[in-house]
Amino acid sequence: MADNTVLAAPSRTEFGKGAARRTRRAGLVPAVIYGHHMEPLHIALPAHGIQMALRTANALLHITIDGKEEHLALPKQVQRNPVSGIIEHADLVFVKKGEKVTVDVPLELKDRERSDAVVLLDFQTISLEVEATNIPTEIIVDATELEIGDSILASALVLPEGASLAGEPDALIVSVTATAAEEAAQAAEAEGETEQEAAQAAAEAEKK
Repeated sequence: MADNTVLAAPSRTEFGKGAARRTRRAGLVPAVIYGHHMEPLHIALPAHGIQMALRTANALLHITIDGKEEHLALPKQVQRNPVSGIIEHADLVFVKKGEKVTVDVPLELKDRERSDAVVLLDFQTISLEVEATNIPTEIIVDATELEIGDSILASALVLPEGASLAGEPDALIVSVTATAAEEAAQAAEAEGETEQEAAQAAAEAEKK
């Protein structure tokens, strides 16, 4: 499941580009938490803490504001410096224990090494409805037993307890196709069988 990260954050009272730069120079990241029909809370998150937390998809954040208000939040939108990758601003959404949320969870392909086939993972994530406090970090897609021509649909994925698909159950997740070399070998084999069958038919016709 996604890591639970505890962060202490002071509230922000200054806004604008200049205030944002001062916040970043102080080792903090400007952020806002919104949702649940509540007034948005403008805060400053510790830069290192949020950078580490968001290395995990859908990280559940326990945020203490000004040492007293405690909130659960999920990352919604993160702005990063295009060169350094450092987080410059974060939009978060309030969540509550027991609440169901829809999130995109990474898919991890489990496959066996093979030379005759190509295993294609059509999606990198799957949209799930899960409890906010029980979000899986990844969903394993097991293709080790698949043969050429086999596939896996979204409905066949093994999901953790309490999770359900939020998208189309018939969505194609994995497909297995023959390599070009394997297709050529199969075609040559089929052609050889056809020639052999024709020769046998001709021989039988001569006997008659």
